[in-house]
Amino acid sequence: MAGGGLKGGSSYGSTDVYGWKAAENITTWHDFHATILHLLGIDHEELTFYHNGIERRLTNVHGEVIDAILS
Repeated sequence: MAGGGLKGGSSYGSTDVYGWKAAENITTWHDFHATILHLLGIDHEELTFYHNGIERRLTNVHGEVIDAILS
């Protein structure tokens, strides 16, 4: 992801004492996909496809762009 629009050398969030579960700044794969699409210049809310006669979004209705990791 170097040079792709992310802050270099940073981490986002933290885990519990044992490193088992996220404890702070918990994100989902919907957020990850929305952020990647944003970096590619694609609006994740406008990107749709038809599946079984229903128009769907790749990020469903949950995705949020993670602005804190963008440079």
